Amino acid sequence: MIHDSDRPRPAAPGGSGPEPHADFDAFEAHGWENAAATYQWFFDPITDRLIDPLLDVTGVSRGTTLLDVACGHGNLSGRAAARGAHPWGVDVAEAMVASARQAHPGIEFSRADACELPCASETFDVAVSNFAILHLGEPERGVAELARVLAPGGKVALTVWDVPARARLFGWVTEALALAGAEPPDDIPPGPPFFRFADDEEMHRLLEGNGFEKTTIHTIAFTHTVASTDLVWTGIVGGTVRTAALVRNQPPSVQRAIRAAFDEVVARESPGSQVVIPFSVKLASATNAKNPTRRTYRFVRVPASLSPRSG
Repeated sequence: MIHDSDRPRPAAPGGSGPEPHADFDAFEAHGWENAAATYQWFFDPITDRLIDPLLDVTGVSRGTTLLDVACGHGNLSGRAAARGAHPWGVDVAEAMVASARQAHPGIEFSRADACELPCASETFDVAVSNFAILHLGEPERGVAELARVLAPGGKVALTVWDVPARARLFGWVTEALALAGAEPPDDIPPGPPFFRFADDEEMHRLLEGNGFEKTTIHTIAFTHTVASTDLVWTGIVGGTVRTAALVRNQPPSVQRAIRAAFDEVVARESPGSQVVIPFSVKLASATNAKNPTRRTYRFVRVPASLSPRSG
């Protein structure tokens, strides 16, 4: 990887003041430091279901240079390496990066902002992002950055949760909040709508308005079984950022009402001794619109000294 430290960074609209959504991005970054451990045991078995579809749709195989944005605990990078690819994983949370390095010592992982990647243009064959784009304050900027670092004709693939009616874990929380009469807390910075890109037209606009073409979108549905409602609740309030804050930043009486409503909703839809959670995911893929005849790039492993805030 070539560290592109001299490349001008995008300026905030209107001058040199704070960038739009800076508070939201800082809120997300801090939140993932705290959520990393719970995310690993609760969400990794769910989100890992999308790893092979992401690698398959982008044609990852031996020799592929791959960027794994919001790499989390490194599971996707590890599976890409098992195919013979050359992955580099980045995440905004140092806790995630440290976990990924421990689990996959032969792969390079760095702490980095998805909207300001520390690498040269036209570096990778493939870029993938498993459930990350919905956590960016400026998703358009993040996608444009993926287009920048991809080689001409390179492939991108993204996953997002489907609407709550089909991604029921989030539907259960949404319905419980409404039943409890919970109001959005004032101390959560405003961010983009969480389910915005479950709309196929929005996803097409996101990709094709920021450097990509030939977008295709697949819907992937599956179920995941958890031993108890208590474990599901612990996973939600400990392994998410925005969703957890919507619950935790309520008065204690409202938190109790949310939990009671959640138990009621779950029992109605999954009445057995275990909780069966229906999920639906949108997987979008596209091709870098840059002219493929200009393909001139090389891949070099990132030295630790160039890894942003590495530790």
